[in-house]
Amino acid sequence: MAGEHHDEPIDLVASAGALDPVIATLREFLHHSGAVRAVAVVDGTDEGDGPALVDVGRLLPIEVQHGTRVVHLPHAIELDAPPLGLVDVRQLPPFEVDPASGEVAATIGGVEHLARATRDLARLIGGRSVAMAQFDTTTPDLRFGVAARGDDPIVLTIGEEEFEMEPGWPDAAASEAVEEGEHGG
Repeated sequence: MAGEHHDEPIDLVASAGALDPVIATLREFLHHSGAVRAVAVVDGTDEGDGPALVDVGRLLPIEVQHGTRVVHLPHAIELDAPPLGLVDVRQLPPFEVDPASGEVAATIGGVEHLARATRDLARLIGGRSVAMAQFDTTTPDLRFGVAARGDDPIVLTIGEEEFEMEPGWPDAAASEAVEEGEHGG
């Protein structure tokens, strides 16, 4: 992961080749969402070495690990590739969280917004790729995270604690709320 110590020297490069659009996409997501970190495990890369890990942290070098090779790119480097697309995401105030109980106090719809955006990010990257984003909370050094892959259940994290959501959440919850409202539920 970006910023971790590696035993082997890490090459500083200006491009990660076919992964440049993923880097551009994660960097745009990071900047628009206010995330501390956006990561993708990219399914089906052209290199044939299995998945690649792309880790974009705030104010850190971008790290790409593919097979046994790890490279860094300067965070602000201009890539010769556009993002794969843009995800509808906005920056929200930090959430107040309690890892012991799993409680999150947030802007109304805030958790659902970040969950949908992270799922949309994973879908944009494609295949069975996984997207993960970490956000600041009101507790220093305690992060709120969202991980998503396609239609798999979304996983929320508070620090080291993981909470797997029900299949279909958050879209199923929104549909149920609309139906209840329509029927006076």
